[in-house]
Amino acid sequence: MKLLKQSYKIAGRFFLSVMVITSSIMVSCTPDNRGQSFPEDEIRERIDAFQGDAGLYVYHLDSGFEFTIHPDTVFPTASTVKIPIMIGLFDKIERGEIEYTQVFQYSDEHADPWGDDIINQLPEGTGVELNRLIHLMMSTSNNTASLWNQYIAGTGTEINNLMDQKGFSDTKVNSRTPGREQIWEEYGWGHSTPRELARLLLNIYKGEMISPGASEKMYRIMGRNFWDGEALSQIPPYVNVASKNGSVARSKSEVLLVNAPSGDYLFALMTKNQEDRGSEYDNEGFVLLREISAILYNHFEPEDHWTPEIGTARNH
Repeated sequence: MKLLKQSYKIAGRFFLSVMVITSSIMVSCTPDNRGQSFPEDEIRERIDAFQGDAGLYVYHLDSGFEFTIHPDTVFPTASTVKIPIMIGLFDKIERGEIEYTQVFQYSDEHADPWGDDIINQLPEGTGVELNRLIHLMMSTSNNTASLWNQYIAGTGTEINNLMDQKGFSDTKVNSRTPGREQIWEEYGWGHSTPRELARLLLNIYKGEMISPGASEKMYRIMGRNFWDGEALSQIPPYVNVASKNGSVARSKSEVLLVNAPSGDYLFALMTKNQEDRGSEYDNEGFVLLREISAILYNHFEPEDHWTPEIGTARNH
């Protein structure tokens, strides 16, 4: 019996030694533990040359590696504010206040007055299922569906309270939210920071936002982005990505969680005070999103030699 115990101890020590050696090898081989090989200078060069303000948060999930530039500066969200709106909806669904497939009747009070976006062309009283409104908001970024969803979620007031409860104190909905009129003048529909925007998506991915089931559904929804011409365009189409982007005249933003072959990574890039106010493919903010996304993917996946086709710009 004594000999058997000694055998177990020896085997246990051997197994522990193998695990330690294996772990050391794995850590040294992860792409983000290559130390000086991370393209910090290249990224800083792009952001320093940008005519405006930019903030970046990068996180590699397996290793815990982080890289940041102004990660806690507050930026306008533009349409990335639709992430907290979606979270607000799923919070109400989880608590049984509304149903995912519940039909709501359209009213012109929810219309986006700035353009035709399908939903604002509906006759008054038309019934639309909530799940369709959520997909329109997150995929095609339909503004009327989003304003309607914001109302269903309890308006910006309830969404902001939920963000505070979840620890996202700098992520707020400003539009159509009483008491936030002056902040709306400065930031528009909503505001957040690169770190918080990224953490929202990270918590969804990890199953920690509202509930595991709600998180799973939200992550699937965020993997169907219609607007794939900026940061998303630099990721191969065979790699799953959950993302949301936003654009107004002087601000662009995009957050992505990339389920890359060598390990998942996450980044959020936000801009403000851009000199280039255009909305074309060559807008400086859009170019910066594509450049940073390409640099990060090529760093984390050096063995993947995929590049976007030349015709990508024509399909934007």
